[in-house]
Amino acid sequence: MKRARVDVNNKWGAAIGYSRAVRAGSIIVVSGTSASGPDGALHPGDAEQQTIVVLERIGAALRELDASIDDVVETRIFLRNMNDWEAVGRAHGAIFGDIRPATTMVQAGALIDDGLLVEIAATAIPAS
Repeated sequence: MKRARVDVNNKWGAAIGYSRAVRAGSIIVVSGTSASGPDGALHPGDAEQQTIVVLERIGAALRELDASIDDVVETRIFLRNMNDWEAVGRAHGAIFGDIRPATTMVQAGALIDDGLLVEIAATAIPAS
């Protein structure tokens, strides 16, 4: 089985030893992705904008593996606070539109950085 990956270019990638995304055969699994920047969370306090950044990062990782957001069949959404579900859902719905992947949304409580409000993992199955 052919295997390819997209490396993580942040302090956690090397410390934890994980990839942003891994393609094994026809399946791509994207790790939990957040809106972290070199100085902490991007868009602090804004779950909707963080979600947009996260989904853009997921889309970029998929493109590196010859896929796209259109190939996503499942997302797993982890929230610091369930009160953000509508803002996160609004951004998720705007980006996925009619794709409508299977989705799970749970309150995780603490994420790896106090400023992060949402983390999303995804699974994609490209047509080719």
